[in-house]
Amino acid sequence: MDSRVPLRTVALATAAIAVFGAFYAFAAAKPGMGNPTARPSTGNPIEGRKIFTAKCVACHKADGTGGIKLTGNPSPSWKDPRHVFDPKFNDDYLRDCITNGKMKSGMVAWGKTGQLKPAEIENVIAYIHTLMIRKK
Repeated sequence: MDSRVPLRTVALATAAIAVFGAFYAFAAAKPGMGNPTARPSTGNPIEGRKIFTAKCVACHKADGTGGIKLTGNPSPSWKDPRHVFDPKFNDDYLRDCITNGKMKSGMVAWGKTGQLKPAEIENVIAYIHTLMIRKK
């Protein structure tokens, strides 16, 4: 019997525990925790879902997994750990993206064009948080 097999098993178990711990820590964290200067959204996720369904699903999909390529760059998945755990993807970043758009990715400037009011943008951000945390 190869003595390295149990070591691999222990290493895999340790890695799995670390990943679970990171997910748990994120779920328990308040929005904007990755950046202490970020202003957390005060929006209503129930109202945000209505807006997301009407305006965002075409690119970001109903479950928030994104991947739609309008300009060659896929829209982000709010279930992808690279976005969920990256401190730059805080509420201020989302607020800027939704308000001013992102030309390179094809993201519409919903706030700048007047299609969404600031309170509606806050509601969408609050709803995005439910997509980031929800497990399927």
